[in-house]
Amino acid sequence: QVQLQESGPGLLRPSQTLSLTCIVPGGSADTRDWIRQTTGKGLEWIGTVTYSGNIYYNPSLQSRLTISATTSKDQFTLQLTSVTLEDSAVYYCALGLHFWSRGTLVNVSS
Repeated sequence: QVQLQESGPGLLRPSQTLSLTCIVPGGSADTRDWIRQTTGKGLEWIGTVTYSGNIYYNPSLQSRLTISATTSKDQFTLQLTSVTLEDSAVYYCALGLHFWSRGTLVNVSS
């Protein structure tokens, strides 16, 4: 079971940092992914960490984005800095294509 844990409040102010942690079953070689669903753009891929440790970022978010993972890849994190109202979304983490966490709503509001 893929478990998303908030590492901060669900309500953020502009310029603050969004931090999320995902816990997944150990031993899977599937990719670990962050995805969000926004009203303006629908589903949007944020980034990926592979089982071997390679990390890939959505170019539109790369300058503000940090994704990391433990060596065993049983936990991986999302950090998005300098958030704006456009970052308000339901955020998901996923193990491969088929196993997604529950979504967590993050609102950025002044």
